[in-house]
Amino acid sequence: MEEAKRKHPSAFEPGVLILNIAMAMLGAIIGLELITRLGISTNTSIIGALIAILLARIPMRALKAFLDLNRQNLVQTAISGATFGAANAIFLPVGVSWLLGRPDLLIPMWIGATLAAFIDMTMIYWLFDTRIFPAKNPWPPGIATAETLIAAARRGKRAMLLLYGMIAGGIVRYLGIPADIAGVAWIGNIWALTMFGIGLIVRGYSTKLFGVDINKYYAPHGIMIGAGLVALIQILLIISKKRKAMKEAEGEYEYTRTEEDIRFALTRGFALYIAVALILALIGGLYTGMSAGMFVWWFIFAAIAALVSELIVGLSAMHAGWFPAFATALIFLILGVLMGFPAPALGLLVGFTAATGPAFADMGYDLKTGWIIRGEGKDPEFEMQGRKQQYFAELTGLIVAAAMVAILAKTYLVQDLVPPVDRVYVATIQAGAKPEIAKYLIMWAIPGAIVQAIGGPDRQLGILFATGLLIKYPIAGITVLIAIAIRLAVLHFYKEEGQQALYVLGAGLIAGSTLVSFFTSTLRLGKK
Repeated sequence: MEEAKRKHPSAFEPGVLILNIAMAMLGAIIGLELITRLGISTNTSIIGALIAILLARIPMRALKAFLDLNRQNLVQTAISGATFGAANAIFLPVGVSWLLGRPDLLIPMWIGATLAAFIDMTMIYWLFDTRIFPAKNPWPPGIATAETLIAAARRGKRAMLLLYGMIAGGIVRYLGIPADIAGVAWIGNIWALTMFGIGLIVRGYSTKLFGVDINKYYAPHGIMIGAGLVALIQILLIISKKRKAMKEAEGEYEYTRTEEDIRFALTRGFALYIAVALILALIGGLYTGMSAGMFVWWFIFAAIAALVSELIVGLSAMHAGWFPAFATALIFLILGVLMGFPAPALGLLVGFTAATGPAFADMGYDLKTGWIIRGEGKDPEFEMQGRKQQYFAELTGLIVAAAMVAILAKTYLVQDLVPPVDRVYVATIQAGAKPEIAKYLIMWAIPGAIVQAIGGPDRQLGILFATGLLIKYPIAGITVLIAIAIRLAVLHFYKEEGQQALYVLGAGLIAGSTLVSFFTSTLRLGKK
């Protein structure tokens, strides 16, 4: 009986809240550095959790509390929420307005994206462990984080590995080598990141290899569009197949949320998206460039795009462990171009759509981690307490992320540091007015679609190849391929134990490298 009356630690305990804010600031910096310099983000859950474990080993009574896995779960929830919140959900939309040459839309887009991300994470809180998004489904990164936390709690050496990785990452980055991408290569899908590395090298040396800069012919943008279309079809096929298998395997499983909860979440969520889309349209001044009918249709369509995008991204994250947020936003942008919306309206549309999905998927992973740590739903009351505290931790991460983007956005934008996929969105918007650009995009979409189709949904070859092509950073490509060669060698000789060590070292490299990059390159500290 005592077990049933357990009380879950609160996200507002002073120690937890202070660490969550600090970790969220770190997560936001990592997210902004990765999305602007490499075009991708990575799950930072393990960094926050291992730092909590490191602190717990300091001989102070107040810090001993962080030996508790549930508190570590709150910390990893806050840092990962801030990483994806700052990078994918808020800064990526803001970057579109900047590239469109509309700095007056930066603040409206920041407000719209922040509110959209808030609805996004609230909806996964409402929908997690319903018939649509069961807790027992894979959510692969959530399982990986839970396993790493449990293993790290048993072996203190893991936390020290993170510290060594952070020191090495900082030193290597200071010497001019992007250690963060080596860390990503030790954590992510090997096939996808190999294609990313090849894309970086092809773009970096395209003039030497082919005698032309492929960027001038919109090759990276077109390949991303083709790959994005195929990625969307692939994930819809996966979802439909897994739904059938899920229904057959449901058996006696009892969900903690009901059909009524699903209806509440979807109707309330859609109403909130309409309200935020209307606010965004009004403060963005869209009514000045459109007829009344088109203005009304814009905010209704934006709300539909946000909700559908969020559900597709969430289902993909649950089944496959990756989320095609770039691709879904791109598809709704293309539909918006075909509907004839003007450029500012298209910029706000794609930003609003891109803001939904990443926070939903990321919090789904974190809730899966918490579900495993809390005993896989065996104590429903404790499970629901924990889920609520994770929601508060994720919200803490988002608030910090929004503040960090507000403070740092201009620092990145004036250095032309924007998420590379934003250039695809802007090229797509411009193609509506320039047939020459449209011709190139359509031409290059074909090989992009073929590469994505060949790789299948698990490998994401087309999407990652296109992401690499969008960035002129050849040393990063060389670093990726060397890091993957090291990973393959470690896997060959040390099997799963070696891979577990690389996960932790990789997380350390990312943290150390991005911090040094942020202070020396982005803020230009220590440079004359």
